[in-house]
Amino acid sequence: MRKSQMNDKCERWRLRLQSYDFTIKHIKGKSNTMPDYLSRSPVDHAEDDMDDKALPTSISIGTQTDASDNDTLLTSSIVGMVTTRSRSRQLAQSDHHTTTQSNINRSDIQNHQSTSSNSTITTDGPRIEYTGNIDQLKQAQQKDSDLQHITNNLTDDKYVNSYFLQEGLLMHHEHNSKPVPCVPKGEIHRDIMKIYHDTQANGAHFGRDKTIKKIKARYYWNTMTSDITNYVKSCVRCNQNNPIRCKPAGHLNPIEPPEGVWHLLSMDFHGPITPTSRHGNKYIISITDVLSKFVIAKAVRDCTADTAARFLQEEVICKYGTPKCVLTDNGTHFTSNMMEHLLKRLGITHLYSTPYHPQTNGQIERFNSTMDAKIAALSNQCRSDWDDQLPFVIFNYNTSSHSTTKTIPFELMYGRSPVLPFDLQNPIVSLQQSPHYTQNIRQYISHLTNNAKTNIIHAQRQYKSRYDTNRSNPTYSINDLVLIKNIRPRHKFDIRYEGPFRIIRRLGVKTYLVQHVKLLALTRQVTVDLLIPVSTG
Repeated sequence: MRKSQMNDKCERWRLRLQSYDFTIKHIKGKSNTMPDYLSRSPVDHAEDDMDDKALPTSISIGTQTDASDNDTLLTSSIVGMVTTRSRSRQLAQSDHHTTTQSNINRSDIQNHQSTSSNSTITTDGPRIEYTGNIDQLKQAQQKDSDLQHITNNLTDDKYVNSYFLQEGLLMHHEHNSKPVPCVPKGEIHRDIMKIYHDTQANGAHFGRDKTIKKIKARYYWNTMTSDITNYVKSCVRCNQNNPIRCKPAGHLNPIEPPEGVWHLLSMDFHGPITPTSRHGNKYIISITDVLSKFVIAKAVRDCTADTAARFLQEEVICKYGTPKCVLTDNGTHFTSNMMEHLLKRLGITHLYSTPYHPQTNGQIERFNSTMDAKIAALSNQCRSDWDDQLPFVIFNYNTSSHSTTKTIPFELMYGRSPVLPFDLQNPIVSLQQSPHYTQNIRQYISHLTNNAKTNIIHAQRQYKSRYDTNRSNPTYSINDLVLIKNIRPRHKFDIRYEGPFRIIRRLGVKTYLVQHVKLLALTRQVTVDLLIPVSTG
C-alpha cells in the first residue's frame, strides 16, 4: 500500500482497498495452488475492462477507422506456452474459419496461412473469403471486365510484353522481376494490404516502403502504390505507436506586448525542488511583467491556493500595485474558488493558458530555467541554501539588461538606473528642484516603454521566422478525426497517441475542442502540436 504505482488501474484499486482493514500476506508462486480471480483474470481487450472506462485513454480495437468493433487482427498459428480460456475460444473460432489451401507459389504458402478470417473480395454473388487460393483468384479475374479485356487482347503491342497466361491465371511481369498474378478490382485489394501490413506473420505494421515492396513481389494492380500508401497512412495502430520525427505542428503565435508596465503579469509555481531547503521550502512562486520582464519571486513550503493568494496580496499588490491581468496555468491552486473570488474582488482579469500547452505561459517558464541555473551556481554543495540565494538571483535579473527588450527591467519599473552595492557613488548629495521633474520622468518612462515594445516585436518576428521554418501549420475542420499525443508518463510499449477523437469546435487559431468517438463524455481542449490527423483511407 505504500508503493508508488505507475499503473493507473493499480492506483485506483489501491485507493479503493484503503477503506478496508486487512493484512497482506505474500504466497510463493509454487505454493499458491488456488490463485484468486484478480491476479489471474485475463483481459483480452481494453474496452472489455469496465474499470478502464473512466480513464481518458482508449485504445482503438480495429486497425482501420472504418472497421467494426468486432473486427480483430489475425492471430498467428504460433501459440504461447500459457493460453487463457477466452484466448482458446478465439483460436478455435479462428481455426474454424481459416482453411489451409495451396497458394500461388510455394514461397507464399506459410505467409498466407496467417490470412485474416474476415478478408474477402467483392463479386457478383455472395462475398467469398479470400485465403490466397489460386482458384479463387482465377474466378475473380474472370469476373473483372478490365482483366478479361487484357486476357482477350494479349497479342496487342501494349499488352504482349507485360501480360501472359499461366495455367489460366493472368500474370504480369516487369523487367528484372518475377511474374506475379494480376489482382482484380474490389475488396481483394484491401484484403491483400491487410495481410501484408496488419497481420503478425506477414506485415507487423511496418511502413509504406516495406509494405509496397512486399506486395509488389507477390501481386500487381495499377493503383497499388497509391492504395498501399493511403492504407498505411490510415492505420490507427501505426499512428498511435510510431514516433514522429519531425517538428511539432503549428506556427508560432506570440503574445503581443501590452500597452504598459503592470498590465499583464505571468504567474507560476516552480517545483517541488529537491532537496528541501533547511528552512523547509520546496517551491518557488514567481510572477513576471510581460512588458518590462520585471520578476518577483518567493520560496514557499507548498503550492496551495492560499499560498498563491497570500503571495499575490503581500508581495505583489501591496508593494507594486494591482495589475490589470494575470496569466496562469490550469493548476488547482490557480483555478480554486478562493483565487477566483480574490481576483474578482480586486478587479483583476484572470487568464488561463491552454491545457497541456505550457508555451502559452512561456515567459515565466523560460525564466524558471534561467533561475535554476543561477541558484545552483550560488548554492552550497548540498544545495540546502537555495532559498537564501533566490533574492540575489532575482535582484541581479531585474538589474541586468534583458536580451529581448534591450532595457533593464528595474529601469522600466522605477524610471531610474539601479545602483548596485559596489558601485562608486559621489559622496556629495545635491538636491535639485525642477518644476518639470514629473513630466520629465513620465516622458523618460514612456520612451523606455516604447523602445521595449519595439524591441519585443522585432524579437518576436525573428523567433517566429526561425520557429516556422520547415514546420507544418495544419488546420482542422469540424468532424475531422485526430489522435492526441499521450503526455502522461509512459512505458516503452504504451501508445504514443490516444484516440481517435473528433473535432467538435474550433476555439482559436491553434486550439480545438475534441470528443472521443466512443466515449462521448470525454472531451479535451488541445492545440495542433498535440494532434495528428487520422486518414480514412
